[in-house]
Order: sequence, then C-alpha cells, then structure tokens
Amino acid sequence: MSLLLVTGAAGMFVGAQGAPAPDLFVMTMVGLALACGGASALNHVLDRDIDALMGSRTRERPVASGRVTPAQALEFGLLLSALSFALLASAVNLLTAVLALVGNLFYVVVYTRWLKRSTPQNIVIGGAAGAVPPLVGYAAATGSLALPALWLFLIVFLWTPPHFWALALMIKNAYAAAGVPMLPVVKGDRETARQILLYSVALVGFTIAAGFWLGPLYTAAALVLGGILVALAVLLRRDLSRARAQVLFHYSLAYLALLFVAAAIDPLLT
Repeated sequence: MSLLLVTGAAGMFVGAQGAPAPDLFVMTMVGLALACGGASALNHVLDRDIDALMGSRTRERPVASGRVTPAQALEFGLLLSALSFALLASAVNLLTAVLALVGNLFYVVVYTRWLKRSTPQNIVIGGAAGAVPPLVGYAAATGSLALPALWLFLIVFLWTPPHFWALALMIKNAYAAAGVPMLPVVKGDRETARQILLYSVALVGFTIAAGFWLGPLYTAAALVLGGILVALAVLLRRDLSRARAQVLFHYSLAYLALLFVAAAIDPLLT
C-alpha cells in the first residue's frame, strides 16, 4: 500500500505544481489508503482458495488461514471502500472519489476475479488498477485530469509487468500449485525474462520522454534509475536465477518510489 500512496502523493504535487494544501493532502491520502485497504480485503475474500495453496507467503493471510471468515472480510472491505468514497467525495471532490472507486472495482472484479485466473497477460491488463493512484492524486489537486496525469498513469502501467513477473519467477512453483497462469508457468522462464527486458526498455524510454512535462530533476532520475533497471533486466536475461529475479524485483520497488519522489520534488524547485 505504501508505494500506491507514494504515487498518489506524487500525482498531487505534479497537479498542484508545488506543495498541495496540507488538509487536502491528508484527506486525499486517507481516502486513498481506505480504498487500497478495501480492495485488499476483498482480494483476500476472492483469493482465499488459491492463497491456501501458494505456500507460507499467502497461506497465513487472515481469510485463507481461517482467522477471519469470508463474510467478515467482505463486510470490512465494503465498509472501507464506502468510507473512502464518502470521504473523498465530501472532503476532496467527486472525480477523485469516482477514480478511487473505479480503481478498486477494476482490481477486485476485473483483475482478481477474472484476469488473474484466466490469462498469462493478467498483470499486463490488470496493471491499470495499480496505476490509478496518480490519477486520484492529480484529480484531488486540480479537480480534473490532464496530460501529466496520463503520463504518471502510464509509467505505473508499464512498470507493473516487469515488477510482478520478477516476483513470479521467484515463486513460479507456488503459482503452478495454485493453478494461476502466470507468464513463467505458461511460457517458461526464458520468455518471461525476455518480456521483462522488453517492458523495461519501453518503460525507461517512456519515462525519459515524459520528462518534457515533468521537469529536469525527474528526467535526470529517469535516466539514472532507468539505466540501472535495464541493466538488471539484461543480467536476468543472461542468468535466469532466482537471485537475479529477486534483485530486480526489489530494485523495481525502489525505482518506482524514487522516480515518483523526483516527480513530486521537481515542481517545488521551479
């Protein structure tokens, strides 16, 4: 959730072209956190069967382990989602509330319920859900959406496949045991590493191009951070080891966080 909040906060700074009003910032972040929490709880309900099959990483989740009943988790998830919509609509603006709700529904209904179990492209399409927070932040600051918000959305969208495919390489056997058609399970490690490299190159190229709208500090960060990301993807392509996938996975988290921090700081310097 923390990374989602970072991208949402960056969207606010980019939209405000500086520091947003403190009260607006707090209300937006609380509303976004509630939406993310609601989506996560609903995901636990829908994925309880496969969570129980995927090993210790997911077996001990509250619903899968039986500590929380599906009905309780469903009620909690719906409550958090409703509170998010009410708070954002009343304290921020209606567009922000609608965007958060759409992101929530896309993640729960389209990705979790449908794509995750039906296609190895689940992460590619489902990545749209995780790319919504920057739109929420931008809309909170401006009351509308514009081109810079779309760039932030597309950055997260392009980042999602290499990030989650690196994780999928690490826990491929767990996905296979649960019958989840992640790309390494269906196409193998070599094809997955190839796709990771292709998406990483596309992502870095796009992030650099977006610097025209997002500023010089952001552009410098995109060049340096992106160069490291592509280098790690090349190393993974050459060495299909779990250790290489793990390094890429963890770096991708830092990559996105630092890139969006740079996007947030840039308007403060102009």
